[in-house]
Amino acid sequence: MTFLTPLFADLIVNLLNIALILASLFLILLVLIQRGKGGGLAGAFGGAGGSSAFGSRAGDAFTRVTIYTAAVWLLLAMFIINRVQPRSVAPETPKVQPVPSERSS
Repeated sequence: MTFLTPLFADLIVNLLNIALILASLFLILLVLIQRGKGGGLAGAFGGAGGSSAFGSRAGDAFTRVTIYTAAVWLLLAMFIINRVQPRSVAPETPKVQPVPSERSS
């Protein structure tokens, strides 16, 4: 049964990586959908900077969802780093024996 533990751990890390990629793509889409505050990049490409395709109240909802998605993305990244990094075992410090000193009289 112990041979399944590394396979299960690899499966969990792979699933978390897929979830991180999906959260990244969703976060990118959320940022691109949001209404610009004063034109921004939308105005540079000829788009209407102040208009939103989803109405005027959609900005608040998109902002909240973006914040939550960014928090989930950050927690996923931290959890993946925690799972992937090898555990370091502190080496035992050797016991130092005092050297007997010879006194010369």
